[in-house]
Amino acid sequence: MGICRVDIHLPADSDAYDTAIRIIKAADPIDYLVLQPEQKDRRLIQVIMRDGPVQAMLDNLQSLLENRSGWRVTVADLGVTIPKLPEPKDEKKNARQQHTREELYVQVSSGAKLNRDFIVMVVLSTIVAAIGLVSDGVAAVIGAMVIAPLLGPILGFAMGAALGELALLRRGILTLLAGIGIALAVSLLLAMVLPPNWESRELMSRAEVRLDGLALAMAAGGAAALSVTRGASSALVGVMVAAALLPPGAAFGLFLGYGEWELALRAALLLCLNVAALILSALIVFRLRKIRPRTWIEQQHADRAVWLNAGLSGMFLLVSIALILLLDLGSAVELGN
Repeated sequence: MGICRVDIHLPADSDAYDTAIRIIKAADPIDYLVLQPEQKDRRLIQVIMRDGPVQAMLDNLQSLLENRSGWRVTVADLGVTIPKLPEPKDEKKNARQQHTREELYVQVSSGAKLNRDFIVMVVLSTIVAAIGLVSDGVAAVIGAMVIAPLLGPILGFAMGAALGELALLRRGILTLLAGIGIALAVSLLLAMVLPPNWESRELMSRAEVRLDGLALAMAAGGAAALSVTRGASSALVGVMVAAALLPPGAAFGLFLGYGEWELALRAALLLCLNVAALILSALIVFRLRKIRPRTWIEQQHADRAVWLNAGLSGMFLLVSIALILLLDLGSAVELGN
């Protein structure tokens, strides 16, 4: 379980000091101390504690201090502490290890930004993916998934809904749409240069809309949300997310460029299905991990956003599954027969 240090800066004459100390003691910290900084009108309380109870303590401190001025709370992860701490006896708390809401917001928000790096990485990954699809090169397609920066927008949209943060939700969906649009435009241009290879299984399989692809997208979205809440490496789940988005997006553009409208529609359906599955599974995981706003009013707004987005995603998935089964869209596609 992780360990962190929480620094609480207060005015020296603040009437909230005693209450803040009681909140800290109630959180069962490993240790805490009160320091007198160089500024004589300030107080600094440093708290060392395990990650588990940090969120509850931060929420209580914010409720205490939100209508006052001159305060600030910072949180920093600690990699090592000596002597070694014993493992907590409460296994349930240990199992609930996750970053605080504030840490998650900063991390996810930064990954959902539409900037020059994001655009360049999408262009490069689409070029690699398109070449891999046309040449039937599995290694090239996998390489494109590794460099595709599509994890951040998905998590940004899902967390924006979970927290009722309209700005983050809007940023996530706009960045995701921009990434898919860039991939589509680049692959359309590449279709004018790369001759079609209808024998390529990597390309033609993106026109096969199967339920196992839906399962992959659901697993990828859930794994991505879980990894970010626990502070684990998101590199591998980022590849899973890219696997559900980048190849269908690139195939969609290639099929449009080659004038194969039916195949393009199939690839577009696969892409939309995967986006809905990713968002739905990420929303479910954030909900199960209790990623919610602090105040009751904000929680009501967040609940509405979660249920609205989950309902729309679920409805789209059900309609898509019905189309897959009724129209047999998962059957192998061959041209020229």
